[in-house]
Amino acid sequence: MTATGIPENVAKDIPDCVARALQEDIGCGDISALLIDVSKPATGKVICREKAVICGRPWVDEVFKQLDPTISVDWHIDEGDWVTADQSIFSISGNARSLLSGERCALNFLQTLSGTATTARQYANLATDRQIKILDTRKTIPGLRLAQKYAVTVGGCANHRIGLYDAFLIKENHIVACGGIAQAVARAKEIAPTKKVEIEVETLSELQQAVDAGAHIVMLDNFSPEQLQAIKQLDLHNTKIEVSGNINRDSIGHYLDTSIDFISSGSLTKHIRAIDLSMRLAV
Repeated sequence: MTATGIPENVAKDIPDCVARALQEDIGCGDISALLIDVSKPATGKVICREKAVICGRPWVDEVFKQLDPTISVDWHIDEGDWVTADQSIFSISGNARSLLSGERCALNFLQTLSGTATTARQYANLATDRQIKILDTRKTIPGLRLAQKYAVTVGGCANHRIGLYDAFLIKENHIVACGGIAQAVARAKEIAPTKKVEIEVETLSELQQAVDAGAHIVMLDNFSPEQLQAIKQLDLHNTKIEVSGNINRDSIGHYLDTSIDFISSGSLTKHIRAIDLSMRLAV
């Protein structure tokens, strides 16, 4: 974790992430910015047009740092703050060309990550005072995996595995290819003894097999809240239970009173809406 509270892997990703976005947008040069005198200064402010959880400050700072280090960004809010409609988020000053060249790239990061954090906060609020953790998935915007997963935590939810490399998630085809649940779990522990082993099952019988095999987490795929009541009768030892599959803000409440540890939902990162932001410039 860095001094600013950003995980090290996220902080290391930000410069490259921003550089790709700037190259994508500016390419060989911003021809519209050439309309403005090269030395003209300007000031501006960014306004949020709706209630939202703001997330993405480090990406905005990095955009203007890479474009023009003389630009000054003065934030009026902290990362993770709720803001109201028409509230000023930050002020900015510096070379007018640089401000305009970086405007869309900076706001793209801010509107997307704030949209993710706002969605996560809405989910987290539904589970207030519960022991259940709400997790994201790998259903993220390509190129923004670490950024969106960071935004999920800013919103108050938690991360599932980051990718295919940091934890096992054994699914139906893995089980078939390995010859069964017990064989798949045993093989995973042999390959990487220190990594978590999670297995997805579709029946209570498979759940019991996974528990007996020593899986750390068992994901119950598309189980109804009524079906989940039956797991109270099972001896789960130290195995944690996760539910997933078509869970959204409308349905999540039905799962909060069941004997589970985690709820994972792709909606945290894929069913988001960019927050409405605008920058107003004065020269």
